[in-house]
Amino acid sequence: MTSRRRFLHASAASALLASSRSFGANTTHYEELESRIARGDLKDTNKEDLPTPCMVVDFEIFEKNLATMSEHCKNTGIHLRGHVKVHKSPEIAKRQLAGGSIGVTCATVAECELMSRSGIHGILLTRQVTSKNNIARVIALAKRDPTFGTVVDDPLAADWLQGAAAQEGIKVRTVVDVYAGLTRHGIEAGDPALDLAKKVDGSKNLKLVGLMGYSGTASHTKGWNERKKKSESDLAGLAETVAAARKAGLPIEIVTGGSTGTYNIDSEGKTLTELQAGSFVFMDTIYHQIGGRNDAAAYSDFGNALTVMTTVISKRHPQQCTIDAGNKALLRPTDQVKGRPEVQVQNQGAEYGILAWNDGERGFQLGERVELYPSNLDMSTNVYDRYYVARGEKIVDVWPIMGRSGAAQR
Repeated sequence: MTSRRRFLHASAASALLASSRSFGANTTHYEELESRIARGDLKDTNKEDLPTPCMVVDFEIFEKNLATMSEHCKNTGIHLRGHVKVHKSPEIAKRQLAGGSIGVTCATVAECELMSRSGIHGILLTRQVTSKNNIARVIALAKRDPTFGTVVDDPLAADWLQGAAAQEGIKVRTVVDVYAGLTRHGIEAGDPALDLAKKVDGSKNLKLVGLMGYSGTASHTKGWNERKKKSESDLAGLAETVAAARKAGLPIEIVTGGSTGTYNIDSEGKTLTELQAGSFVFMDTIYHQIGGRNDAAAYSDFGNALTVMTTVISKRHPQQCTIDAGNKALLRPTDQVKGRPEVQVQNQGAEYGILAWNDGERGFQLGERVELYPSNLDMSTNVYDRYYVARGEKIVDVWPIMGRSGAAQR
């Protein structure tokens, strides 16, 4: 009788052999795969054909995540201007826009340039620019696309932006960034923020369009009720500033902020007019630990659509195996093995990771493909070049990951 172990070995060998036969006889497996990707012809391409480690998107879960957020925004009347820093992909941004998003938010000038070159409008840069290089690039973006906007949290930065815009004879859509719990940015709520808003509104080449307040500390507060309290507390100053600005007759078109963790809190609070949520498109293991509404232990509003696929490359020790994803692949102990939540993930070096388990009968086989749910999407996607889009085991598309930190800077 064939043992389970022999059966798995035989299955893996058969899959590899079948995969190799599906490629041309006169080319290497890698060359033919790259040729298929370039041609956009992925027929008969499977997960087994992919290099590892690599990123795989479950297309059905991904589409469901987009639909869930789109439906929420339609039902509550809040807009979505999703953050691209998570996925760094024009393909994904375009799918969000097709689902009703009013634009995108970006953390870097490089991300803005990428989205603009891809034909995307309604871009908001959520980080104040202060260097000569970045100010010039922001002015170029605004000159190319009048729907582009940026933020300021300092009167001096507003002066620099005004001066640069005046030289080009354009107006730049400008949002005042108000402190909402994160000390890394944001002018003090109340009179300081109101005075800055008045300054922007009075600047000949700046167009005040609204206020921003990002409660980053609330987004990962555990427990929905505690998260709600934290978000409301962090946004209280922003709400007061919005009311004061409108009373003063300032043109507050948008109030932007929010996150995946607080999307269904901020839409009820009525302070924000739009959400900058980004992680919901893929989800990660950290977000699933913060708890859902009605004190649910797990946050399950959105599914895990993204995995890092690895290969078992050694198994010389009991109850553990080595995979080809290590520190360079952003492997973390908080990552989770798809379908095997009891397996521990351990760092072992730049190119190596360890999977460890207690049940000796439930191990992994040499050459087996193992998918991991990443812990931090922003960081993980920053070290890969592309997403392989899958329906089951079939690869149906490839999306470039672009605008990565450092990779697209000039």
